[in-house]
Amino acid sequence: MMTVNEIRGKYLAFFESKGHKVVPSAPMVIKDDPTLMFTNAGMNQFKDIILGNVPIKYSRMTDSQKCLRVSGKHNDLEEVGHDTYHHTMFEMLGNWSFGDYFKKEAIAWAWELLTEVYGIDKDRLYVTIFEGAESEGLVRDNEAHDFWAEHISEERIIDGNKHDNFWEMGETGPCGPCSEIHIDLRSDEERAKVDGKSLVNRDHPQVVEIWNLVFMQYNRKADGSLVGLPNKVIDTGMGLERLCMALQGKMSNYDTDVFTPLIDKIAELSQSKYGEDEKRDIAMRVIADHVRTIAFSITDGQLPSNAKAGYVIRRILRRAVRYAYTFLNQHEPFMYRLIPTLIESMGDHYTELKQQEEIITKVIKQEEASFLRTLETGMSLLDQHIREMGDSRMLDGKVVFELYDTYGFPTDLTDLILRERGLSADLEGFEVEMKKQKERARNAAHITAGDWVEVHAGEQEFVGYDFLDVETELLRYREIEQNKVKTIQAVISRNPFYAEGGGQIGDRGVLVGTEDGEEIKVVDTIKENNLPISVLEKIPSNPSQTFEAKVDQKLRRQTEANHSATHLLHHALREVLGVHVEQKGSYVSDRLLRFDFSHFSKMSLEELRLVEVKVNEAIRQNSTREEHRSMPIEEAKKMGAMAFFGEKYGEEVRVIKYGDSIEFCGGTHVPSTGVIGSFRIVSESSIAAGIRRIEAVTGVGADEYYFEQQDKILKVQEMLQNAPNLVKAVKKLIEEDEKLRKELKQAHEQQKHQLVDKLFTSAKSLSGVEVITAQLDAPAGLVKDVAFALKPRLKDKKFVVALGSVDNDKPSLTLMLSDELVEKGLNAGQLVREAGKLIQGGGGGQPNFATAGGRDKSGVKGALDKIIENLDL
Repeated sequence: MMTVNEIRGKYLAFFESKGHKVVPSAPMVIKDDPTLMFTNAGMNQFKDIILGNVPIKYSRMTDSQKCLRVSGKHNDLEEVGHDTYHHTMFEMLGNWSFGDYFKKEAIAWAWELLTEVYGIDKDRLYVTIFEGAESEGLVRDNEAHDFWAEHISEERIIDGNKHDNFWEMGETGPCGPCSEIHIDLRSDEERAKVDGKSLVNRDHPQVVEIWNLVFMQYNRKADGSLVGLPNKVIDTGMGLERLCMALQGKMSNYDTDVFTPLIDKIAELSQSKYGEDEKRDIAMRVIADHVRTIAFSITDGQLPSNAKAGYVIRRILRRAVRYAYTFLNQHEPFMYRLIPTLIESMGDHYTELKQQEEIITKVIKQEEASFLRTLETGMSLLDQHIREMGDSRMLDGKVVFELYDTYGFPTDLTDLILRERGLSADLEGFEVEMKKQKERARNAAHITAGDWVEVHAGEQEFVGYDFLDVETELLRYREIEQNKVKTIQAVISRNPFYAEGGGQIGDRGVLVGTEDGEEIKVVDTIKENNLPISVLEKIPSNPSQTFEAKVDQKLRRQTEANHSATHLLHHALREVLGVHVEQKGSYVSDRLLRFDFSHFSKMSLEELRLVEVKVNEAIRQNSTREEHRSMPIEEAKKMGAMAFFGEKYGEEVRVIKYGDSIEFCGGTHVPSTGVIGSFRIVSESSIAAGIRRIEAVTGVGADEYYFEQQDKILKVQEMLQNAPNLVKAVKKLIEEDEKLRKELKQAHEQQKHQLVDKLFTSAKSLSGVEVITAQLDAPAGLVKDVAFALKPRLKDKKFVVALGSVDNDKPSLTLMLSDELVEKGLNAGQLVREAGKLIQGGGGGQPNFATAGGRDKSGVKGALDKIIENLDL
């Protein structure tokens, strides 16, 4: 039986023998494409070639691409673990032709590989072709049919509709018919009873699609019309996991050696056995799938967080933790212990797993521990809400949504806990709230783009490394609307504007018409599918004239200073802390620089100072920039240039060198380090396990930071009456403050004991319950301490302590009940909430202790009376 590594290897070797260039997988996390967070299909890394934004270097390519499908149109998350073949992360085997071969070769080679190289039984295979779409004037793909008929019998060629057999990149862009290959994995007995053809595309777990051959031959315009592509493209995708299921004779992807080592390890760690309990089996499959996704995301530089792609990864991790917690009884972090097994399985092909094992492990362990604490908090909050439900048997949908949205508590776990207690969750109400949130997010993210208006023919040339002021032409433009705000996107011929990327912000500036002098602001420069796009405030009155493109030089120079400083900072950190330091992210603007790096402890003041000293020494050395724009990547590595995981590099790279600092970089940089001026670290902090962040400023920003710090010192000195020794004066002030605090605490304790004695002697017995009620002229904090001090004095008695107070005209209520009264059904939170209305306020708390605050001090007595009345003693 072939292993997964052998199956992947045979695929790549086969297409290499057919003249394809084998290329590595692009990162799974996408950084420079605003339309996508993750690589969700094999074609993503080739979009710029397909769209014609970069020249075709290799007309034939093949790869195994890491993909992730958890959001948007391609969202398989809820099916993962519950069926046999859906995954979050998966590997997509692909072969590509850009203006070279087309349907005939793609079909012939697919058949050859499956039946001759992999030895799949031809009688188990079916293919689908596009049946046409009359509404769009698209005819049946008879061309694909005829090529298939050379290899497979007519009854195994199935017509498919537009949904299944017409592939589109999006609402606009390249598209075309496709041909799916399906395999019937059922037993011979089952196949004899029911024809496999009738089960194709019917969601049968053993009759599944394994390969899709896409024939891109059209371009979809914004008005929905189709025009032919000048260069036809072959784009194929075959899921490695499903292929392994077919070739290894399994009924589930999870039974292949892609997943079995992980599942076996999960079973060992949780002291469970796979195959004995369906709920536990689902949990193990979910965890095995999700830990791959999380590990690969971290290697690509995407840490779990609360924003965008990081939030998606955090959700996936928490979903796995929740399954482990609920079904495998794992209440301590344990997923991080799966990483050695994952590396053993996949580390030879994906070496980044081995190289980043320590950071993957630390990040996952910290995230697990954090969410387990969240689960415990959620349990406590849910218990509180259950106690406050009264006679209701259903928890309000808004509360379910609040637990999910605010506290990250999984809805299915809320539902499970409620059902265990004979209660239910208002899931319909929850869905209403969820729909409102999704609608808000959809409205915020929706972008409407018009068709490109062609002005001049030609391709863009970026000249911004050498020029900040050039003559140019408008090649094309289109109108974009997002959140009811309209902007204009434009592509210009000679482009001096650097597009946002690699952590550096995009340039701003102006376009000035050479004929009419009209000035159009360039408000940003972005990159879409490797194409720099200028964002304009409006459409030029005369788009066909030539323009003078001028970059905002002040913004560019300050941004360059900060970017070059990140290189010097990186080098200094490796010298001071060690070579384990690697860049994990950066942000560079004209105002500041932010640099994330791998390191496992807080930097000391001495280390920070030494880093600052080294960076400033490098600045004063005024090293001239050495730039290599098209250096072969292997030569650059030999030179000592640093490459970063999660970045996509071509065969040729740009290298920036200042003294001993050598890095791959496409950003803009100062001509020599002296231009940076000076460097100051503003802060150093942790953003994840094993990841630290430094924020710093340079040049004018460093001056402003210095002046700000100096002003603070002068202000403090002034407040201390210009004391000659500022440190000594502050120390004396702190000592005096500590002395006063001690005296205040003693006075507080003395007053508390006096009030406790007085209130205890005022207790009245009602129906066997000791009732203490009074209105005090004291701060709410003191009243709370008094209530808790009374509790041991009332030990072994049923009691009620109801106290009102007014402090600085602000009224408050404090209520404490004995456990015996709570057990009989009384609830301090409900009682205080009702009484709080009389002081024009509200409150709540636990069943045995609660507080309320308000605005009307005249209502305190009435509120206390209301509490005693509602006790019904």
